[in-house]
Amino acid sequence: MEVLESLDIVCWQGPLSAAIVAKAAAALESGRLLYAPRLQFELAESERKFLSPECLDGHSKNVSLRPGAPVLNGTRCRRSQHNELLGMLQRYCCLTSSMVESLLPAYAPYLKLGFTSFRPAEVSGRATAWRSDDTRLHVDAFPARPAQGLQLLRVFSNVNPRMPRIWRIGEAFENVAVRFLPQIRSPLFGSSLALQLLRRVRGRRTEYDHFMLGIHDRMKADTEYQSQVPQTQVSFPSGATWVCFTDRVSHAAMSGQFALEQTFYLPVDAMNDPSRTPLRVLERLAGRALVPVARVQT
Repeated sequence: MEVLESLDIVCWQGPLSAAIVAKAAAALESGRLLYAPRLQFELAESERKFLSPECLDGHSKNVSLRPGAPVLNGTRCRRSQHNELLGMLQRYCCLTSSMVESLLPAYAPYLKLGFTSFRPAEVSGRATAWRSDDTRLHVDAFPARPAQGLQLLRVFSNVNPRMPRIWRIGEAFENVAVRFLPQIRSPLFGSSLALQLLRRVRGRRTEYDHFMLGIHDRMKADTEYQSQVPQTQVSFPSGATWVCFTDRVSHAAMSGQFALEQTFYLPVDAMNDPSRTPLRVLERLAGRALVPVARVQT
């Protein structure tokens, strides 16, 4: 199956041709990945020292930057090195924001900035619990950060100078939902408020978040599904950049080291075709609204 929409983009800043803009949103909303093999995030010579897992703190698999907070999490770097690494992530955030605004202008007024992360650890062979095992096919859902119906648009760049980053892409989201949603019970009454009061989550976990987490977990736990579901392997070479809705695209990162990632959140109503979003698919299957209207339109 065709999973990539190739784009001939070499610059992070627009303007871009009308033809590229026209096909970008259509490809994303149909569940494909935008693939720009020549859109390279270039590291400064002084930043190449961060191409080592030694910059991690020993507990985390990523270095992350929260929007509006100029402090990195997950790194042991201090003082000048911390500031250099911070500058690298901030630059990536700025460039990807500019690119997304040029490539997806209809989305631009509604985009909300999420985390920026650097992934210096090798994916293959990493010891981890099955829920955190990114080599298993899954759709993104985060226990501590409820999306509340917002869609997860993510930009990735392979900054490894030698090795590709290998992904697997699975079946369409609606097929995933039809298979796994019936296995998930509705949340217990009051559980969402309890999680918020106990500070286990940032914000309220909606029914949508509950079901997305359940689908994420059941996908990863089902070893027969992982091996037998139709899937496509994709290799992203050094210097490549790609974009997708990771809550809609079933994906697994199989190998690779040294990648950058930027997350954006997008309201369902900003989509050209909201009916194909995970929220609307799950609501159609469940037969009811899963997120308060005010939250979906945030």
